[in-house]
Amino acid sequence: MRRSSRFVGGAIAVVTALAGGGMAGAAGQDAFVDFVDGTAEAGLDFRHVSGAFGSKWMPESLGSGVALFDADDDGWTDILLVQGGVWDGHAEAVDEGLRGATMRLFHNRGDGTFEDVTVAAGLDVQMYGFGAAPADYDGDGDLDLFVTAYGPNRMFRNEGDGRFVDVSEAAGLAHSGWGTSAAWFDYDRDDDLDLYLANYVRWSPEDDIWCSLDGTDKSYCTPESYVGEPSVLYRNEGDGTFVDASREAGVFVPGGKSLGVTVADVDDDGWMDFVVANDTEPNFLFRNRQDGTFEEIGLLSGMAFDASGRARAGMGVDTADLNNNGQLNLAIGNFSKEMIGLFEQQPGGIFIDAAARAGIGRSSFPFLTFSLFFFDYDLDGWLDLFAANGHLEERIGEIEASITYRQRPLLYRNQGDGQLKDMGATADGPLARPIVGRGAAYADLDGDGDLDVVVTANDGPAYLFRNTTRDRESYPALVRFDLRMDGGNTRALGATVDVWNGEWRQRQVVRSGSSYASQSEFVLTFGLPSGPLEGARIRWPDGTTSEFDAEALADTSDHQLLLHPARGIVSRRPLR
Repeated sequence: MRRSSRFVGGAIAVVTALAGGGMAGAAGQDAFVDFVDGTAEAGLDFRHVSGAFGSKWMPESLGSGVALFDADDDGWTDILLVQGGVWDGHAEAVDEGLRGATMRLFHNRGDGTFEDVTVAAGLDVQMYGFGAAPADYDGDGDLDLFVTAYGPNRMFRNEGDGRFVDVSEAAGLAHSGWGTSAAWFDYDRDDDLDLYLANYVRWSPEDDIWCSLDGTDKSYCTPESYVGEPSVLYRNEGDGTFVDASREAGVFVPGGKSLGVTVADVDDDGWMDFVVANDTEPNFLFRNRQDGTFEEIGLLSGMAFDASGRARAGMGVDTADLNNNGQLNLAIGNFSKEMIGLFEQQPGGIFIDAAARAGIGRSSFPFLTFSLFFFDYDLDGWLDLFAANGHLEERIGEIEASITYRQRPLLYRNQGDGQLKDMGATADGPLARPIVGRGAAYADLDGDGDLDVVVTANDGPAYLFRNTTRDRESYPALVRFDLRMDGGNTRALGATVDVWNGEWRQRQVVRSGSSYASQSEFVLTFGLPSGPLEGARIRWPDGTTSEFDAEALADTSDHQLLLHPARGIVSRRPLR
């Protein structure tokens, strides 16, 4: 029996969107969209708690994220789901069984099912959480965990034996405010990982403001009602501690109201820059000056505002080489009636919003997008775009008939000609189900090579959408790159990988952050539309490069490769 079938069980809902039929092939052809709801069979019994009790406190509306990472280094990706919480004095608003709810760590058994190991892992810690960012901050080889929250953030060190220890205070990372997303990267190239913490607004129950959509009933306020809380860049001192380097690095900007952050080498100089999505404020693009400081060029680059010069409600954010031409694209999730922003890099580093031209402007207009990310769901060698959506206000349909509270996800297939097609518009199954989507991330959870998706819902369950692209008799080939290094950046965050076969080329980057309050796996997946790879080049975070020719890459299709800058291809693990 095939292992992956245990994800699905008896209740299989196959999502199929096709015009002519056939397997996913070269970009631009008709394709299946095969996702099934594998939540129940996987044992993912999680429910988010917002603590809402009727007073419409702002944190209740933003939900929380998900992190997909190998917490115990057994070769299988585990699932961490961040939890909200109960407000003091208002426990009665939450079901009794959920009043003590904490984040949950689900261990991947490798057979399609997951086991809740939260208590054994020491992560049964109550906080009003929002985001999670795993990384090996101490260079000991296992992945540690940073969790953002309203209130003190938490840093958990992985002890390597299945347990995590709270080192927030000792590490200097117990910032108390309203943390949302976070990203790890070695911005100063000193061989250890630094941390950027995105903060939202200065809100408290005592300072809560009365807002209304209809002038009668209280609603959730928009961020214009509150002062933004500055985000923080923490420099890793190499001894287990961090210092706030925001001002000296030039990234201290009051009033950002930040919800998303992604790391990218925007100018292709080998030094990592980063992008911050801000809610009703201009978005930031921090360019690395290569001397420990950054220059904020969001306005100069054209991605700070929309085409009319207006700041949108930026939430989730991601970057990728969407057109396989060596130029970056930048996607930002926005409010309903604002469209997803899809910025296309031009020569000279300028970005223009190509959402309407690419075909996602009109279709994303009614959606309120929190998480989004690029990934190759059909393994055709072209990166696609996934977005998790859901409104803030339950009664929005009474105010605006064209907008709904629960909203279906968006899955845009890259047509290979600059166009993105909404594959969920006529689909059935999980992609048609309206939810109050918030966090989202992707990973190969069942070891078959295609990329599964986990989505969280505000005050609702988490969902596992299992990708069945490689479950058919005729399935696309791929290769996966798992990069490892010695020193303080063991997962090679910031490494750039170029692969090619004939005229087809693709570039991906190992990165932390992206989406909203969530983290996808660090392993890179490349679909192989033209056959086995003819070449690959890795630019490691320290600037050194590794190159592999067709001979070195022979017989690597449908394998996961473990690569090291000094030892080359260390191992090849076949995929199911």
